[in-house]
Amino acid sequence: MSFIKDTLCDLSNLDAVKSVDEASRYAYQKLCEYCECKKSKNNLSFSGVMKGESDYTLMLDAHIDQVSFTVTNVDDEGFLTVANCGGIDLRTLPSKTVIIHGKEKVVGVFISTPVHLLKCEPEFENIQDLKIDTCLGKKAKEIISLGDVVTFNQDFKELIGNRVTGKSLDDRAGVTALIEVARRLYGKKLPINVVFSIVDAEELGMRGAIPATFDIAPDEAIAVDVTFATAPDVSENEGGYLSKGVMIGVSPVLDSCVTDKLNTIAFDNRIPFQNEVMGGRTGTDSDVISVSGMGVKTGLLSIPLRNMHTDCEVVDIADIESVCDLLEQYILSGGAK
Repeated sequence: MSFIKDTLCDLSNLDAVKSVDEASRYAYQKLCEYCECKKSKNNLSFSGVMKGESDYTLMLDAHIDQVSFTVTNVDDEGFLTVANCGGIDLRTLPSKTVIIHGKEKVVGVFISTPVHLLKCEPEFENIQDLKIDTCLGKKAKEIISLGDVVTFNQDFKELIGNRVTGKSLDDRAGVTALIEVARRLYGKKLPINVVFSIVDAEELGMRGAIPATFDIAPDEAIAVDVTFATAPDVSENEGGYLSKGVMIGVSPVLDSCVTDKLNTIAFDNRIPFQNEVMGGRTGTDSDVISVSGMGVKTGLLSIPLRNMHTDCEVVDIADIESVCDLLEQYILSGGAK
């Protein structure tokens, strides 16, 4: 596999939410190979710095956290009740296996009522009605505590061509792109400073990007995240196409100079790209980065992804490569200063 695919595979198979920092530690070690890095006080967010020939600083942002669950009740029979952390489609949960991060890792499964016993079509409106079976009985309370993290249990898999599937590709795909860009720029003379900012808590309201931007105080920023990809139930007006390149965000909350230069560089260098036009908020860290401090001119690059916030998200490695190609040329051109 390629460096990008290898890195994405490793990141997807690890977890990073709340006190579980497996993916964060992995990404930090990777970035440290190319940058001078430092961690935030919560050890989940971190940044790596590449010094340039001017005082102008570009911040690149991607989030390491993932959608997950937290334990709200453990009953005497070993069944768990959970709350979702981030937006999750409850229809996808019955029969899914999960990992409970207790005193030790426990594999559990969301209960699925046999169709033979259903009296009507099941409705999934409240996650409190969905229980996780640990098969531990009374022993569950010895291993699992209220507030413990629960994550999807799914391995990264290769599909046809350059497409892959796994959990937490939102936004491990963006984190992978930033690590790859750092690898490409390592040892090169840069016209500007570049700070690679890997943040947590995006899925909980973009909370990680706010203190990170305040700390870095960049002159400009580009967030790298995922967006909806077209599918039988997702039209071209609602998402981008897989395998047709990076999506460059266009929105009133994004800086037009950054957006225009990203478009120009992609066009001039024949980098596959698409435009994602939004009438206001983007739903990514760029929303809060742009209004942090005294304001930061901000751009957005997104990777098309199917089945968002499930354990079988799908991306095309070629789309991640186009993000890396565009960011590399953008940085070497001096950004939008």
